Amino acid sequence: MLTDIEIARSIEKRNIADIAKEYKIDINDLEMYGKYKAKLSEEYLRSHTDLKKGKLVLVTAINPTPAGEGKTTTLVGLGQAFKEMGKNAVIALREPSLGPCFGVKGGAAGGGYAQVVPMDELNLHFTGDFHAITSANNLLAAMLDNHIQQGNALGIDTSAIIHKRCIDMNDRVLRNIVVGLGNKTDGVVREDHFVISVASEIMAILCLASDMNDLKERLSNIIVAYNFRGEPVFAKDLKAVGAMAALLKDAIKPNIVQTLNHSLALVHGGPFANIAHGCNSIRATKTAIGMADIALTEAGFGADLGAEKFFDIKCRQSGLSPDCVVIVATVRALKYNGGVAKEDLSKENLEALGKGIANLEKHIENIKLFGVPVVVTLNHFVSDTKAEIDFIREFCESRNCEFAISKVWEEGGKGGIELAEKILYTLENKEGKFRYLYPDEMSLEDKLYTIATKIYGAKDVIYSPSAKKALERAKALGFDKFPVCVAKNQYSLSDDPKKLGRPENFDINVREIYVNAGAGFVVAITGNIMTMPGLPKTPAAEAVDVDENGNIVGLF
Repeated sequence: MLTDIEIARSIEKRNIADIAKEYKIDINDLEMYGKYKAKLSEEYLRSHTDLKKGKLVLVTAINPTPAGEGKTTTLVGLGQAFKEMGKNAVIALREPSLGPCFGVKGGAAGGGYAQVVPMDELNLHFTGDFHAITSANNLLAAMLDNHIQQGNALGIDTSAIIHKRCIDMNDRVLRNIVVGLGNKTDGVVREDHFVISVASEIMAILCLASDMNDLKERLSNIIVAYNFRGEPVFAKDLKAVGAMAALLKDAIKPNIVQTLNHSLALVHGGPFANIAHGCNSIRATKTAIGMADIALTEAGFGADLGAEKFFDIKCRQSGLSPDCVVIVATVRALKYNGGVAKEDLSKENLEALGKGIANLEKHIENIKLFGVPVVVTLNHFVSDTKAEIDFIREFCESRNCEFAISKVWEEGGKGGIELAEKILYTLENKEGKFRYLYPDEMSLEDKLYTIATKIYGAKDVIYSPSAKKALERAKALGFDKFPVCVAKNQYSLSDDPKKLGRPENFDINVREIYVNAGAGFVVAITGNIMTMPGLPKTPAAEAVDVDENGNIVGLF
């Protein structure tokens, strides 16, 4: 069996300019990064981000398991399927982070015969967007520490510094560090922290900004610290905004690549959904809507995280309104949620399936809270039995959800036609009435309680003393109208990753709260979630190498 990277290399790529031409994108609207990658020009973006030509379809999933779900693979396969059907469709997805690529998760270019290429470049440096975000973030951190060193005219309280340095790598030893050691000229000694770049506020800002002016306004509103009077100190107070924008001037432009059957894919931004808002950029999604009849995008991890944040943060800030949601599941993952060990998932087990399908049921209910029609797709494995598939089909159809088998991993675009047809049927025959989960004027406590009880199924929200204090300060400073971005483990509807299926009678424990004023939301850290992940005992990086011909191997 060929690996993903071997499959990707077996397909002859076309020059991205030729593919762009098929989508009516002129060569002068491209900024080329070699033969197979390009950024869209500002002129093209300005002419397409507000056209609102196409329907918007969101692809999300049940809670992830070690058995795999295949959300991104399904999204990519749908792009290929619509091309096979002669439909004008464009996919918009996130860029992968180096951390998971070298950790456990691997890349995020799809899989099997449903991939975007060049997959090795996409999963590594790509067009340098993440490096630009990291540099802008760390420039702000350097200017903050330099200001303190040079006399601290703003009266910054070094025990109340909010802005953290970042790196696009899983590196647990950087979570809590001490800086400024050495001579007096080496800076002020203080505790500092790193987050992974995809969890940084600047990543969120890039993905939520509508244009360069909006980007600069958001950058200026980043709270870097509080002064000795308890007042916020902003990035604009450090005069850092212009230089940060200069580093991000190319990164703000969406990238285009191709799938294995040469359909177009927009790839831009990559905030994690378990610790950030989990969606690709507003600019990329709006551009997809402007250039195609059907725009398909994704939201990270399960619908309890990515989809909720897509609706309540991304849609709220952009005016986007989804027309249909696809929930991806697998027989194996549902059986895992029903208590079956990973090594036994290939055996038929209808009893475990009946227990585990409660997880899918909750995600269906969650999407319907937002008034959007649902299509459930089963990412097919050869071990799936007819009885298991029929059970899931009947379960979904009894809940007014269209249902389809997806075989895109094995068959590419042809394996996604059944799902694509169900999406078309839903778009044409099932009108949704999209709504947010909560209004802007609701208090921050009530917003968190609403998310916890209605989306996760919790009975209450418990705050640590420090989180309660931070919540009160956020309200006092006027940030109570912001939506809430919950950082929570992705494996469970609860904040305990061991509680699978559809847990009940649990509390959501909030240990930390802070304001991302530039991004425009309040972050609530729950359970044991970390904003800087660590590597596993055997990192995926151990298998990655470069062969004698300069080809990357072992990436998947």
